Amino acid sequence: MTATTDSRTPTHKPRPLIDLAISILIPSFILMKLSGEHRLGADGALLLALAFPLGWGAFELIKYRKFNFIALLGLISVALTGGIGLLHLDNQWLAVKEAAIPGLIGIAVLVSTRTRYPLIRTLLFNKTVLNVDKIHERLEQGGHVEHFETRLMRATYWLSGTFFFSSFMNYVLAKWIVVSPAGTEAFNDELGRMTLLSYPMIAIPSMIMLMAIFYYLWKTIHGLTGLSLEEIMANSGQESQP
Repeated sequence: MTATTDSRTPTHKPRPLIDLAISILIPSFILMKLSGEHRLGADGALLLALAFPLGWGAFELIKYRKFNFIALLGLISVALTGGIGLLHLDNQWLAVKEAAIPGLIGIAVLVSTRTRYPLIRTLLFNKTVLNVDKIHERLEQGGHVEHFETRLMRATYWLSGTFFFSSFMNYVLAKWIVVSPAGTEAFNDELGRMTLLSYPMIAIPSMIMLMAIFYYLWKTIHGLTGLSLEEIMANSGQESQP
């Protein structure tokens, strides 16, 4: 009997709660609670807050050879915010930064509609989520490919709209909450509170919209192909042998 050892890269299992805690909640807590002069100070707290998403993203990259999107987003956000705090820039730049991250994602979604692969395909209409081959086969049989592509494009526009909404709301939130000068303990405290509120404004509407878009996509596929949900989902076409 030969034992086979798999020395390849370990499989990455999504851990959204751990990602959220390390990349968002812990940095926010550090900014709010450890920025006092008798603790880490404003600059020290900013640097420590930055270390968490940076360390977690590096760990995921080294162990799984995979970029962790939440960690990367947290890292960019904390890095830009840290730069604003350490350089004592005007608070206006913080509001711009808060709006820029979801805004740029929204633009990327729109730009992707001009390429061969709209971003909606990467997120939802791909072989890890759906039985793409069977769906395409049925669409071609019924002559519905063009109709389906039109609806897929519409879903892409809806997706970009959620990010633009988040961008606008984040700008408003930053202007409303962060009013103290950069580089102060009060600034870090306001920053931590804003971070806790601003991320749900990106994540929650996007997740709800993503679910709504997935439902719209499923209804479209079901209506045009007659396939059931079980047949549409990836790996569902594999019959179990007795």
